[in-house]
Amino acid sequence: MYMHWMNTMVGYCGPYKYDTGYCQRLKDYIIRNLHWMEGQMESGEDPQYWHQVRLALLQLRGLEDSYNDQILLPLGSFSLNPFGFLLFNLGGDLEDLESALNKTDQSRALGSGSCSALIKLLPGNKDLLVSHDTWNNYQSMLRIMKKYSFAFQASPQADSPIPGGVQAFSSYPGSIFSGDDFYILSSGLVTLETTIGNSNPALWKFVTPEGTVMEWLRNVIANRLAKTGKEWAGLFSKFNSGTYNNQWMIVDYNYFTPGKTDTKENLFTVLEQIPGLVMVADKTEELFRKGYWASYNIPYFEPIFNASGGPELVQQYGDWFSFDLNPRAQIFRRNHSQVTDMESMIRLMRYNNFMEDPLSVCQGCDPPHNGENAISARSDLNPANGTYPFGALKQRLHGGTDMKVTSFSLYRDYQLLAVSGPTWDQVPPFQWSRSPYSRLLHMGHPDTWAFPVVWVCWG
Repeated sequence: MYMHWMNTMVGYCGPYKYDTGYCQRLKDYIIRNLHWMEGQMESGEDPQYWHQVRLALLQLRGLEDSYNDQILLPLGSFSLNPFGFLLFNLGGDLEDLESALNKTDQSRALGSGSCSALIKLLPGNKDLLVSHDTWNNYQSMLRIMKKYSFAFQASPQADSPIPGGVQAFSSYPGSIFSGDDFYILSSGLVTLETTIGNSNPALWKFVTPEGTVMEWLRNVIANRLAKTGKEWAGLFSKFNSGTYNNQWMIVDYNYFTPGKTDTKENLFTVLEQIPGLVMVADKTEELFRKGYWASYNIPYFEPIFNASGGPELVQQYGDWFSFDLNPRAQIFRRNHSQVTDMESMIRLMRYNNFMEDPLSVCQGCDPPHNGENAISARSDLNPANGTYPFGALKQRLHGGTDMKVTSFSLYRDYQLLAVSGPTWDQVPPFQWSRSPYSRLLHMGHPDTWAFPVVWVCWG
């Protein structure tokens, strides 16, 4: 946890040079939000929801207390350090809070992708594979695969366990949820997302500390309490914070039978969130009709796309920002039919042949081939002295940092196949000592990231 903090968070709002105005606004926002949630917990309304919020915050407080070598049992009200381990869990929310709270130098480059996802029906519907690539800064690559088994009740008065009491997910030191996000749940659900962001400044007025619950917490609550995709969407939609704006995909394996072709609903739910608006739809029929669902950081629902500033980005920068013609949309559409088994699924999710693939060519870039334009990005391979129309296409210490995939046969035992680090299937392995970023902190990291796929199973 110390190494991950030093690699990723040590300069955020202290202790040295930082944006003091923004950091004070952020601290005030977090404290007001925590106070509002504490009031809700004490109100007695919606006891299941707020009981799970309290349990999650108590878990985070316990983690922080143990790290600080102190034993405390918070009774009644309790407090969290707004700039302690809460920042680990707020990572995604912070990207949007920076915009909403007018941070001078923002972390997110224009167009910056955060994850690729693919849900794929194999030929004859013999299996349903669910896969996710995290895209992140390479300093974040200290990773932990976690499995939680919580004997929680739905509420203090309930005598029934929560549906999602057992969860397996990819995660980070100091984080009590995934953050990527990719979860296998005892409810039979597999939940995952890719970030869609918000480029419409007029929507930030919906980001307020009262009446909202941060995205990471709403994610935790929905994963614990939901039995179905529809329930998950309903729980997650409550108290929309307008931060960490994502497209969520909820696969309910309870509705999948290998070889069956007449499933019409409930198997696959899609949810998109932006400030002030959440949209949900059952996309089971579309999944069966097309054979796949791909997600690549661009909104699917037209009202979400329009409200979040999508048309303006297309008008200014071209097809790269469009839902159908983005490079990853085209690569998934061209290549998904090549997926016939687990091996070919992994190959597609690690795909980056940017120097030879015509779909990786970037309009207005010099050189034209771009490492961002692939299923698993390698933006570190873009030349520093190139010319690029917007920030996401520049040379950055950013790209696909992992791959996870599960299946009908694997999910029941919370198993998955995973690989850590940037792709090296068709490009050179990432090596800190030979990269332009060798002097940046990467405590605890190996020098060369050239790891095989591992089978994650639990004893």
